[in-house]
Amino acid sequence: MPEKIYPRTNDFETVYLKSVISNPNIVVGDYTIYHDFVLDPVLFEKNNVLYQYPVNNDKLLIGKFCSIACGAKFLFSSANHTLKSLSTYPFPIFFEEWNLDKKNITSAWDNKGDIVIGNDVWIGYEAVILSGVRIGDGAIVGSRAVVTKDIPPYTIVGGVPAKTIKKRFDDDVIMKLLQLQWWDWPFDKVQQHLQQIMNGEADQLWL
Repeated sequence: MPEKIYPRTNDFETVYLKSVISNPNIVVGDYTIYHDFVLDPVLFEKNNVLYQYPVNNDKLLIGKFCSIACGAKFLFSSANHTLKSLSTYPFPIFFEEWNLDKKNITSAWDNKGDIVIGNDVWIGYEAVILSGVRIGDGAIVGSRAVVTKDIPPYTIVGGVPAKTIKKRFDDDVIMKLLQLQWWDWPFDKVQQHLQQIMNGEADQLWL
């Protein structure tokens, strides 16, 4: 992948996300793009990855060739308040005020784990992805959807909470695409088969 931030000349609203990430708990694959016409897309880490506190060590893992639209948010466990308590108030966070042990701060929320986004995933405008969610390769998340559960590969979801709308292809094509994993091909091979990929000629890719 080229070592540059902006994929297109004079377009400063779209970035190669991998090139603007410094947080070791955010891992992004090659060619994945983020577009933002409201805020600086270079600040994705600050504006779009929320409540990812180091104390949890939870990770945001995004595959290759993903397209993330303006305002999409990734909401981690620390945004939640534990349901084990009789109160919704996060007492452990304010350990000084309540004379609590600082080492128990994470008991203020229920840690649901990493967010894992597959390859070739399209996340729509202002969609919200919650902690612990896994989104399969080739999936599409509709605009302003709130994703609370895992999404199978090549599935389109939308709504609040997000629900399946339909599969992008039939099961046989999906299985073959998952076996093919074209996103892991070297640049030259992707370019060689680009017309088949762009034109939806799946049968031409496994001849």
